[in-house]
Amino acid sequence: MSKNELRKDKTCLNCRHVVENRYCPNCGQENTDSRKTFVQLFVHFFEDLTHYENSFWKTIRNLIFKPSALTKEYLSGKRMSYLAPIRLYIFISFVTFFLIPIIQDSPNDEMVEVDQTAAKETVVTSDTLTIAQDNLKKKKWIADMEKKGYIDKKAADSLQKGVVQREESDDASDYMNFGYRSVEHLDSIQKFGKADEKLSDWEYWINKKILLVKKGKTKKEINEKLMESFFRNIPKALFIYMPLFAFVLWLFESKKRWYYFDHGIFTLHYFSFLLLASLILELFNFFFECFNQYRIVNIISYIVESVIIIYSLYYFFPAHHRFYEQSRFKTIIKGIFIFFINMIILTFIIIGLFFFSFINIH
Repeated sequence: MSKNELRKDKTCLNCRHVVENRYCPNCGQENTDSRKTFVQLFVHFFEDLTHYENSFWKTIRNLIFKPSALTKEYLSGKRMSYLAPIRLYIFISFVTFFLIPIIQDSPNDEMVEVDQTAAKETVVTSDTLTIAQDNLKKKKWIADMEKKGYIDKKAADSLQKGVVQREESDDASDYMNFGYRSVEHLDSIQKFGKADEKLSDWEYWINKKILLVKKGKTKKEINEKLMESFFRNIPKALFIYMPLFAFVLWLFESKKRWYYFDHGIFTLHYFSFLLLASLILELFNFFFECFNQYRIVNIISYIVESVIIIYSLYYFFPAHHRFYEQSRFKTIIKGIFIFFINMIILTFIIIGLFFFSFINIH
């Protein structure tokens, strides 16, 4: 309870209701002076911080080592001693998706400062363009040889045909190549090409998007941007996936005993654990990479990673068994079906996420 002195005025500062005791019966605000001294402000901050830390670490400890304990405590009404499920998930999600990209940037990577103009020139002189220039030189050489009379027209045509075939082969091996050299080439076929060469609106949109994504970028740059966009969109995908995960649980459990809300709370705690486990795994990897020159450290790293991964896979079964209070046999059978269904759902979500990430590359 707050130790701040009560105001002599019994009128609530928030809703103007009459306050007989410490808290307003209408809105719940404490009837104390909102203006505080520095000492009072510091003491209030310290009390809030220690209370948060106690509840936070207690919540994390139970989340990791006591599967489903938080869910059972929350649904039984014991909610003040722990962080609320949605607050816990948002906090862990924020920390995880904030730290992992930073951790994954290897500290051992060589940092080289390059002038922007030089970088652009390096991109221009990529392997694909080098091959194209080589083919162009060969064409000019063949034409020059024919002009000087060293070879006849038939031999020159034959050699030119060979170069053209090589160009077509090079074009076919180009990444994400669907037969269109540029957006202008695609548009010209769409406007002036034969009926069987024209694409549907959907096919035209996809091919144009691919060409726009490729324009001015190397294969490596596209892959980097795709992965960056993919990881940036994972939190959105999880928000879509969690209600579906809870729905699958609802399908397999008693409708009379359990509400969808109960499955939702179980899902929030379970996904909070998975995110926390992935964060801990990345932190361990980051720590061990600093000492990876020692064989014993690599062995310890492998053991720790294996334990975390195995425990993360195992975690669902004791959590499900303790929360839904079913036999271990039923838990295993249901768990296998639940995982199988969710793997199908997750596969579609990942495919959709990759597609969404690709079309949003700039």
